[in-house]
Amino acid sequence: MKILHLETSSKNCSVAIAKDEELLCLCEEASENYRHSEDLHKFVKWALEGAEIEMEDLDAIGIGKGPGSYTGLRIGAASAKGFCFGLNLPLVAVDSLDSLAEPFLNKDYDFIIPLVDARRMEVYCKIFDGKGKEISATEPKILDENSFSQYKESKVLFVGDGAQKASEILNLKNADYQPNKYPSAEYLIKKGFQAIQNKNYEDVAYFEPLYLKPFHTTKKK
Repeated sequence: MKILHLETSSKNCSVAIAKDEELLCLCEEASENYRHSEDLHKFVKWALEGAEIEMEDLDAIGIGKGPGSYTGLRIGAASAKGFCFGLNLPLVAVDSLDSLAEPFLNKDYDFIIPLVDARRMEVYCKIFDGKGKEISATEPKILDENSFSQYKESKVLFVGDGAQKASEILNLKNADYQPNKYPSAEYLIKKGFQAIQNKNYEDVAYFEPLYLKPFHTTKKK
């Protein structure tokens, strides 16, 4: 199966084309200006060209469902739904925090904890053991000096843009921090294909990203 994967939950606008679990082409760029609305469809075009296939050759669409940037998630979801409706394709969704953990599995860590910045001292987090077994589900969490203290004797990796604030407040002697990592469509491929094999499809009409918190804006003065 040929699958188009989209990941737009962070500064990284990321598009991958896969054949089953094999990456055919990846096109992504992390931008401080969140250029997803300008770049996403351009990246889709380039990724298709790189994979030497057409839109009509696709069998499914995969998306990183969040949590993360509200605007980024809305752009990704709208595009994914448009492709699904236009081409009559099924949609599968993978937690974006799973894609943060994926490249670090089986790397001699006892636990892997993806952290996505949610402003102030709050993060979105999820906990895996070193082999990828889910220990706790995705949730918002306010960091303090006692956060994750149950892992103080373990070798822990904190990965994602929320890892920077964690490194400044946590006192875990065996912890590693990888703050300059973002969710990537490349690491949606494995779980996305598993979802397709299990026919764990989303209802395209009613699919909503995993926001976790309501969107807030400020009024202009």
